[in-house]
Amino acid sequence: MKQKIRFEKNVKDGKLTVLESSEVDPGVIMPLHEETYDLARMTAAATEGLDPFAQMLRRRTFFPTRDLCIKLFEETVDFFTDETQDKVIVEYVDAETLPDEEEFQLEDDDVELDALLDEDGDSKEDEIKEIDHEDDTPRFTPEDTSEHEN
Repeated sequence: MKQKIRFEKNVKDGKLTVLESSEVDPGVIMPLHEETYDLARMTAAATEGLDPFAQMLRRRTFFPTRDLCIKLFEETVDFFTDETQDKVIVEYVDAETLPDEEEFQLEDDDVELDALLDEDGDSKEDEIKEIDHEDDTPRFTPEDTSEHEN
């Protein structure tokens, strides 16, 4: 999912607004959530490091993942230290955090699957009859009113 998180400073009121938006369809960005923080406290947390920043940023209604917190912290370091900068937008694509697929190949030392399948061999007719000796036809009577069988 593509996300955009916008940080806006309101120095006059001492507020920091964080607006989370997400791409709901290709090319269609929709605002999801907005949080307001105390600008001085958030700036102090950002200067202390990643963990204080993440603790301050996370709330019950806005709880970014660890990967997203790292990205937000790295992208907003200059934003919090530069008083002239009043807005920053961080773009995040969570698919980029997934590990790359590795090709699955059996090594020569691995057990050969064909040998395991052939080891059991074909089932004999007697074994099949023994497994399927009961009639599996469901039987219902008019007196049976249980819901799971109707």
